[in-house]
Amino acid sequence: MAIFVTRDSKVIVQGMTGSEGRKHTQRMLASGTQVVGGVTPGKGGQSVEFDGPSGATVQVPVFGSVGEAVEATGADVTVIFVPAKFTRPAVIEAVDAGIPLAVCITEGVPVKDTAEFFTYAQASGTTRLIGPNCPGLISPGQANAGIIPADISGPGRVGLVSKSGTLTYQMMYELRDFGFSTAIGIGGDPIIGTTHIDALEAFENDPDTDAIVLIGEIGGDAEERAAAYIKDHVT
Repeated sequence: MAIFVTRDSKVIVQGMTGSEGRKHTQRMLASGTQVVGGVTPGKGGQSVEFDGPSGATVQVPVFGSVGEAVEATGADVTVIFVPAKFTRPAVIEAVDAGIPLAVCITEGVPVKDTAEFFTYAQASGTTRLIGPNCPGLISPGQANAGIIPADISGPGRVGLVSKSGTLTYQMMYELRDFGFSTAIGIGGDPIIGTTHIDALEAFENDPDTDAIVLIGEIGGDAEERAAAYIKDHVT
C-alpha cells in the first residue's frame, strides 16, 4: 500500500504547458504515473506530446479549467506548477472542483495567499493540500506527484516525511536498499497544508509501512509537536 497516491491515482498538472510543468510531467509519466490531463486557461482543447513509460508517444489533453479536467478524466490528484502570483486562484479552483489531493510545488508564495487557500481547502472538507514550496510525494513503483526523482529508490516498507526537499532526496538515496512505501516532502514554508503529524497518522494506519523517517528543518515547533504525537500515537 501507500499513502495519498497509488498506482490508481489519476493526476492532472496545472501549468503543464509551461517549462517546469512540461519537464516534470515528462518525468512523472516516465515513472509510470497516470497523468491524464493538464490545465492551462485559454488552451483548452489542445494537447501536449510526451514520451510514455514504454517509449511510445503519449498525447496528454489540455483543459481550460480544473473542473473540466476532472469531469473529463476523473482526476483525483492535481500537481500545481504555476507562478507564485497565480497560486492562490489555482488552489482555490482545484478545491472548487472537489479534487481530493492538491500538491502545490510553487515556491515564493506570499504567506497571506497561503493562509487564504489553506483555510479554504481545510474548510472544504474534501481537498488535502500538500505544500506549497514542496517537492511533492512519491510511492515508488506506483505514482509520483511532483518533482522527486523516481530512480533514486524503489518500493519498500519505510515511510518518509520531510520538511526539507533536498534531504528528502538524500534520505531516499541513503535508504535505497530498504525502499519506501511513500516519501512525502511537506515543504518548509511558515504555513503548509499537510503536516508531519498528518503524515505520521497515515503511515501508522498503513499496514505496509513498518518504519518511519521524519526530517525537520530549522524554525518553528513542528518537530516538537510531532514528537509529542509519536509518543502518544505511533507504535
